[in-house]
Amino acid sequence: MIKYSLITGSAGLLGRQHATALLELNYNIVITDIDKAGLEKTFIYLKKLHPTKKIIKSLMDVSSSKSIEKNIKNLRKKKIIINNLINNAAIDSKVSKKNKKKNNKFENFDLNIWNKEIKVGLTGAMLCSKIVGSDMVKNKIKGNIVNIASDLSVISPNQNIYKYKNNKFTKPVTYSVIKHGIVGLTKYLSTYWAQNNIKVNSLSPGSVLNNQPKEFQKRIKKLIPMNRLANNNEYIGAIKFLCCDDSSYMTGQNLVIDGGRSVW
Repeated sequence: MIKYSLITGSAGLLGRQHATALLELNYNIVITDIDKAGLEKTFIYLKKLHPTKKIIKSLMDVSSSKSIEKNIKNLRKKKIIINNLINNAAIDSKVSKKNKKKNNKFENFDLNIWNKEIKVGLTGAMLCSKIVGSDMVKNKIKGNIVNIASDLSVISPNQNIYKYKNNKFTKPVTYSVIKHGIVGLTKYLSTYWAQNNIKVNSLSPGSVLNNQPKEFQKRIKKLIPMNRLANNNEYIGAIKFLCCDDSSYMTGQNLVIDGGRSVW
């Protein structure tokens, strides 16, 4: 069997960087997403940087057990086994010029949106861990599961940073619940599979610079001791650490990298 690392939500900003980190470790990777066009862009981007590396792209819906199992079954047919899983897929409602008038106020929050976002961000991580992790155990693979949380897994969002001009954006309740849940899932699985040589940790990134409105950037920087947002490549080292033997005695931990925001 050939070992590969699988990243969910690979079409996103950080998903692409997580894939880059694993390629720099000379790992074979499987990039997955439900966004076909975005996944293709990521594949082209990664192949351009790493033309000789083994990269497989595959459409996968993390909220569907059937979709996940189908992907794993197809990989098995190719004699491929997953030994690193990065649960990155999520629906993140972010402040931007496009959605600055989007009202996510808790009093009005739509149950359908709640169910959809929980299904992708939290249930999706559980399903992928269940299916891929069980495969690791069955094949006696020494593996890693890395769940992508957020600095908002340890603190609450400060809604005041969104209150300016005509901006009506509110960070939705789902984001906090999902990211806190991701840390809980991490702790549970870390002890559940500790005897099976599977490490389970979470990474909690701070806000990443991504063309947010200037006023938002100005406000959030005041909450961060380092007085800036993260660059999208500043989590590559953390992913490498969590997916290699340098972290061989680390499991059940939530690695927070947020410029100091959560300790202020």
